[in-house]
Amino acid sequence: MAQKPSIPKGTRDFGPQEMSRRNYIFNTIREVYSLYGFQQIETPAMENLSTLMGKYGEEGDKLLFKILNSGDFLRGIYSDDLAAGATGHLAAQLCEKGLRYDLTVPFARYVVQHREELALPFRRYQIQPVWRADRPQKGRYREFYQCDADVVGSDSLLCEVELMQIIDEVFRRFGIRVCIKINNRKILSGIAEMIGEADKIVDITVAIDKLDKIGLDAVNEELREDGISEEAIQKLQPIINLSGTNEEKIATMRQALAGSEVGQKGIDEVEYVLNKFNGARGKEQENTSCPSNPLAPCPLPPAPNIELDLTLARGLNYYTGCIFEVKALDVEIGSITGGGRYDNLTGIFGMPGISGVGISFGADRIYDVLNQLDLYPEAVTTATQVLFINFGEKETAYSLPIIAGLRAQGVRCEIYPDASKMKKQMQYANQKAIPFVAMTGETEMAEGKVMLKNMQTGEQKLLTPEELAASI
Repeated sequence: MAQKPSIPKGTRDFGPQEMSRRNYIFNTIREVYSLYGFQQIETPAMENLSTLMGKYGEEGDKLLFKILNSGDFLRGIYSDDLAAGATGHLAAQLCEKGLRYDLTVPFARYVVQHREELALPFRRYQIQPVWRADRPQKGRYREFYQCDADVVGSDSLLCEVELMQIIDEVFRRFGIRVCIKINNRKILSGIAEMIGEADKIVDITVAIDKLDKIGLDAVNEELREDGISEEAIQKLQPIINLSGTNEEKIATMRQALAGSEVGQKGIDEVEYVLNKFNGARGKEQENTSCPSNPLAPCPLPPAPNIELDLTLARGLNYYTGCIFEVKALDVEIGSITGGGRYDNLTGIFGMPGISGVGISFGADRIYDVLNQLDLYPEAVTTATQVLFINFGEKETAYSLPIIAGLRAQGVRCEIYPDASKMKKQMQYANQKAIPFVAMTGETEMAEGKVMLKNMQTGEQKLLTPEELAASI
């Protein structure tokens, strides 16, 4: 007996309903990106290993999927090399290409390679799969999608403001209540200066970034293990536990970081972004009219919960300014969007000095949130809206022009391909959750009409072809 086929661990098949839902996510994000003037690019699934290696650290390099050279890939490899077990050297000899690990490094390569063609600042978005040779587990896959947007070639904080507006708009369209957390690398550097451990900035922020996961006592213990003095840990406690409104936190940190120039600059940047975002949303509230009464102001949904979170670090070595992270309020799940400001994106490819800021929506986690909260519009999960029953050749000839007319009006419809028993065709409609069934027997053809059955209520109506679209 033949073995049942399977797929690699950490990958998934997506059926028709799942694809409808995933496309709803991708299309929503794509539409909002386009509203803000971002242009789509795509890069190859595989890149030269020289492009990828050394960009993600030693651990990241181990998670790269490498592709064997085509043809005689063992040419030039000797038995001594194999016996020595020098895997790194062998990989370099056997593999010249690899699957992309993320969308950021390929984007940096793209900017350098096409610099002469690009008008800076360049606003790009990219929605494509990436691959990581990670250990598969719940919520972590070897193949998954990233939905990135970046602005490169500008230091303006208006870019950060617009990215926050994009986050707000996307989750407003999904109907997901979120908290947008914001912090700044410069504030974190100022905190490290203030407690006398400036050279331990990475250790400090890596530890406090785990506060939600492991708790305060475990964070403090990790700080001790990293060689942070007890005095510095005690100075850090009021900052870790800082509460209040964003305005109160900013005022407190201005005083706490009075002696840190870099810390004060970070506070200025966060305050600017928050003020501009809130001001723009206030104007949007005033200028939005209700569809039912265009002359009347139409209140927007409540503004998202925006929190200055001083424990937010997000890959500290990568980011250099404002950093963002988004959490869903009604579902227990990790970050569903993240990003921030980075300097010198293209420096890894020999073109220094191009700053950028970007965000990435976690499509797979958003998918899980929408599923748990059942927030998909009904039209997303409904493929065919009406099935025409096939009674035979004459009836089919009568139905086809009607079907063509419905499709021209945007109604999704199909005709059962075989003149099978009525019961079989109705079972097919039920199995696919098709809401309407159309029947064109001899009686209906004689009157020039169609019998339309609502599969949920069982109600039947005799309608003209012109009345069909409105009823559906």
